[in-house]
Amino acid sequence: MANAELDELSLEECLGLLRASSLGRVAFSVDDWPVVFPVNYRLVEASERTWIALRTRPGNVIDRAPHNVAFQIDGIDPAHHQGWSVLVRGTQHRVDPDAADFRERFDPEPWILAERDAWLIIEPFAITGRRLQAAEPEWAFPPEAYL
Repeated sequence: MANAELDELSLEECLGLLRASSLGRVAFSVDDWPVVFPVNYRLVEASERTWIALRTRPGNVIDRAPHNVAFQIDGIDPAHHQGWSVLVRGTQHRVDPDAADFRERFDPEPWILAERDAWLIIEPFAITGRRLQAAEPEWAFPPEAYL
């Protein structure tokens, strides 16, 4: 196999992947140790601003997270040894879901609805991504030998 390639994704590619998905992971530190939790989310794009919207139970570990968080989504194709990853780094804030029709327009529709009354947004300061392109196979013989 020839070398695989790791390419940076543009901001627009990252936003497109964030728009297309609804499940990611939020990461932060608790008691000086990193923790990562799966969450449903929705990308919020309004007035030239971008946020990640989450809903969780009031008072749980995500609701009590420190201000600085990371958020990640990815797609993996193990059969072809390729995939992509988008990383959002930012600050997490509580939001009033009734302000500016936020609830109706940007509900992340969590898979578990019970008690998911704490609405949060992640305000990004950096959105980056990478794509691993599979290597082209190197054949033992010229392609004509297989015909």
